[in-house]
Amino acid sequence: MRIDRAGWPFLAVPLGLAAASTALGRATGRRSARLVAWPLLALSGYLAVFFRDPDRRCDVVPPASDEVLSPADGVVMVAGEPQPGVAPEGDWQQVSVFLSVVDVHVNRAPYRGQVTEHSYRPGSFLAAYRRESAHRNERSELWVRDGDRTVVFRQVVGVLARRIVTRVGVGAQVATGERIGLMKFGSRMDVFVPRECTVTVTEGQRVRGGETVIARWPASR
Repeated sequence: MRIDRAGWPFLAVPLGLAAASTALGRATGRRSARLVAWPLLALSGYLAVFFRDPDRRCDVVPPASDEVLSPADGVVMVAGEPQPGVAPEGDWQQVSVFLSVVDVHVNRAPYRGQVTEHSYRPGSFLAAYRRESAHRNERSELWVRDGDRTVVFRQVVGVLARRIVTRVGVGAQVATGERIGLMKFGSRMDVFVPRECTVTVTEGQRVRGGETVIARWPASR
């Protein structure tokens, strides 16, 4: 199982403590010292699962040019009309995905093109499923353009997610479904597509990053 590089510092601490507790127990003969290692190993196991980075369909088969893919695993919170005061300036449709603490947290670009804008805004740490989290929480926003097509997407932290990792910047070329970063411990992702796109998911639907088609462009450009 591949683990995102951002997870190794988190894994190293409980693994190191578990090894130290085991060594201490063997050296002193104290069974209690060895028992301490088990919950630390369990924590390491959870962190390994949290930071897992599985391959998806887009890593093997290039998505069609009209497909906008889910940027993350989770449950669709919004599909269609944007939440008031949340969408960027313009006429957009919104798809928002809530990530629980057991979902894969590696984020992917929903559509291909060049990153034309990237902004980061500090903010609150409200629960990501709350409506006001979309405009009050800390977030990173990316604009991607491919010819006359533009898609905007945001990484938004939640009550437990306290850090956003964004690994692309202005000028970068990204492919549909390409890994662009991650968020640590529960969060949401917002995607904004123009009105001409057809949103293909519904609220409450479970989606997979890099696989589920959340919107489609018209057949003709």
